[in-house]
Amino acid sequence: MRSPVIVFIGLAYALIGVVFAWPTAHVQMWRLGAWLLSAVLYGTHILYERVALRNAPRSAALVAGLAAALGGFGLATAANLHSLSVGASDHQRRLLLVALVAWSVITGLPAFLVAWVVSAILARLPLTRTVS
Repeated sequence: MRSPVIVFIGLAYALIGVVFAWPTAHVQMWRLGAWLLSAVLYGTHILYERVALRNAPRSAALVAGLAAALGGFGLATAANLHSLSVGASDHQRRLLLVALVAWSVITGLPAFLVAWVVSAILARLPLTRTVS
């Protein structure tokens, strides 16, 4: 398993989500920017796993899904830490503890399924490397 790649990309997703949430002006634009940057990272990751490393579709999808799940976990962790500084209620803190698992599943499972389909399509394309 390529855990450094999973950790690096997972942390990148979380960092994008946290940093792009800081600005208080033009919030929708920043949110859209975070989504677009994450989508580019996600697509690049799938291509890297499939084309550069030549991993099987399921393996490529698993790595992409795990990275997305780690990103969701990172965002939930950041939300939990933020709740400590803003005086969240006990009920809100309990929900944020649930978010540690829920956000990981909500991000990781769809990312795995989409990456599996995209990787399977890429596997059928004649992708060859040219050597100069």
